[in-house]
Amino acid sequence: MLGIEAEVSHPSHSGSYAVDDYGRPMSLPGMSGVVANVRVGDRVFPWAADHLEPGVSAGCCDRGRHQALQFLTGLGNRVRVVSGAAAGAGGVAVGKHAFVLVDFPQEALDQLAPGDRLLVRACAQGLALVDFPDIALRSCGPELLRALPLGGESRLHVEVAYEIPAYLMGAGLGMSSEWANCDVMLTRAETVEQLGFEELRLGDVVAMHDQDHRFGRGFRRGFCAIGVVAHGGHGAIPGHGVGVVTIMSGPADRFEFVRVERANIRDYLEPS
Repeated sequence: MLGIEAEVSHPSHSGSYAVDDYGRPMSLPGMSGVVANVRVGDRVFPWAADHLEPGVSAGCCDRGRHQALQFLTGLGNRVRVVSGAAAGAGGVAVGKHAFVLVDFPQEALDQLAPGDRLLVRACAQGLALVDFPDIALRSCGPELLRALPLGGESRLHVEVAYEIPAYLMGAGLGMSSEWANCDVMLTRAETVEQLGFEELRLGDVVAMHDQDHRFGRGFRRGFCAIGVVAHGGHGAIPGHGVGVVTIMSGPADRFEFVRVERANIRDYLEPS
């Protein structure tokens, strides 16, 4: 378990706009900063935002330190505020994108500001399932692994809120399994409605079919990946969409998915 320093990021803007999946120009809030009114457990789609990161987006100005933060941190790892008005408050890592996403109690979110220093207790790399050696864990901290309602003997039983077909997978394929996330191309309202994803929530545990995310991310029949919804919002450019962080991947026949009405890490991990 390593202590890694991070700080609350500040939103930035390139001065240009993007074009959404309908050809409309848009200039929407998205990554970075402190989002005090959207947290893990909230619905993905009501927000007029693009790549919306809930809670606190934590990063480092130094590129090497930022890469260490991204690579070593796992979902469920604990975070403490060490400067500013919210000093002493405790949080938990709940996602990865351009930053490590951290959920804090509401009273801490109301006090946190860009530049406040954080201490992340990073522990994830090397974690393995001894009874299922062909299933690789990625960005999954021991806190989350203990909290998930897993079971099974010959197959690993995993409760999921949704199952995602391979044709929806977009940006993030080809990247490292431990880095950031991969996007699910839910950029058109009719696609969301047809597939029944209207109630998708930040923090939902989902299954991604025909995906091999053990050593990178890519399409492979007969494999699957389990992930956690990390970022959302209503607007997104083609090829992007809802972000999902990989937490495990392996042969599909080694998993048994149990569809439940709600499988969300907000119910498994308390920010304090």
